[in-house]
Amino acid sequence: MRILNALLCAVLVCAVVGTVDAGEKKWRVGFSQCNLGEPWRANMYEELMREVAKYPDDIELIHKDAQNDTARQQAQLREFINDYEAGNLDIILVSPKESAPFTPIVSEAYRAGCPIFVIDREILTDDYTLFIGGDNIVIGRAAGEWLKSKFDGKGAKAVELRGLSTVSGAQERNAGFREGIRGSDIEIIFDADMKWLEPEARREMESALTRFDKIDFVYAHNDPGAHGAYLAAKAAGRDKEMMFVGVDGLPHEGVAYVKQGVLDATFLYPSGMDIAIENVMKLKRGEKVPKRIMLATKVFDKDNPDGKDIGEPVLKW
Repeated sequence: MRILNALLCAVLVCAVVGTVDAGEKKWRVGFSQCNLGEPWRANMYEELMREVAKYPDDIELIHKDAQNDTARQQAQLREFINDYEAGNLDIILVSPKESAPFTPIVSEAYRAGCPIFVIDREILTDDYTLFIGGDNIVIGRAAGEWLKSKFDGKGAKAVELRGLSTVSGAQERNAGFREGIRGSDIEIIFDADMKWLEPEARREMESALTRFDKIDFVYAHNDPGAHGAYLAAKAAGRDKEMMFVGVDGLPHEGVAYVKQGVLDATFLYPSGMDIAIENVMKLKRGEKVPKRIMLATKVFDKDNPDGKDIGEPVLKW
């Protein structure tokens, strides 16, 4: 009898432990990143890994780099959806290369019941669990207002180097900037799509320098673009004639350029990885998450080398 009781106790203990383990199982998180070739996205990956490391018993990350290939990233999402339906994945995170091509497949994942967070770049539907991103309209407007404060009334001539035109972030940074300089006498004499790439920005700036004798400032949609423009102007012996403003605000890149006197200002575009993983954990615990989280910006310039907040740090709804 004593042996039988001991065996029954052992079975009960195993059952209880098994129940606890099942309730505390790791979540498998699939993340498809559009590329790791840009400094901002490499930094985004580093921040993601740092945040995931805080939850070693809760999260198993499956990270995929689409290498800036639309078809490759769509295939990655298809694989994640299949894994979810097979019970081998719990949630998808995606930072899409472009807006329109990824709208149908993100919507498909969402309608299949798979939690899916869209990070950084918008899609053309609200079929997602949560969107997290910086407010590119606010960032563009802030950059325009900053430059307007420096040049209004001086008949300034401007160059705008845009990110990839099919991406919502580039469209919004352009629209916000135009809004920010509205009512001034600033004239945009040259604008070009530099695809977020420093070498492309340098080539486009070389074209602008050849065509125009007077350029007062360059607004680039990211810091590599602003740096590429600076290098082109420096090679032409004209870098002292103009100001250079970028976006991203990475400590080792844009902020460092400002402190070195290479850029005149940069505006922070946060990755949101801390917010993303925080909300993955909320879902895992059965808590509700907001539909959208917008991250505010900071300006870094000679008067604010350590950054000055613009707007509320986080807006949720």
